[in-house]
Amino acid sequence: MSYNNLTPEEERIIVRKGTERPFSGEYDNFYKEGTYVCRRCNQPLFSSKSKFDAGCGWPAFDDSFPNAIKRLPDPDGVRMEIECAKCGAHLGHEFIGEGLTAKNTRECVNSLSIRFIPARGRDKEEDDK
Repeated sequence: MSYNNLTPEEERIIVRKGTERPFSGEYDNFYKEGTYVCRRCNQPLFSSKSKFDAGCGWPAFDDSFPNAIKRLPDPDGVRMEIECAKCGAHLGHEFIGEGLTAKNTRECVNSLSIRFIPARGRDKEEDDK
């Protein structure tokens, strides 16, 4: 399988399962219409409709596309790690039961693990507003 080239920092997050600093990622406070895909393999992961402000410092989603992410027990024994189901890229962690949305789920994702694709039919000027 062929993957996108990654910067050293993207590789630290995606391949070595790192975490970016809270409130530092480009998608933390970002709310445009479109789709978030895996930065490593371009697999669609989340719709912008599932994104919400959890106040945690990372992009948060309460739903993913069917079969887009894989959940694995984190080595810390407490959290659930989430990965891209297609390429195994580290995305972040899943938290259940916080009561932040009706779905009661928070997919806490590193901005460097994802890339945003604007919804079709919208021009760039409109997206920049």
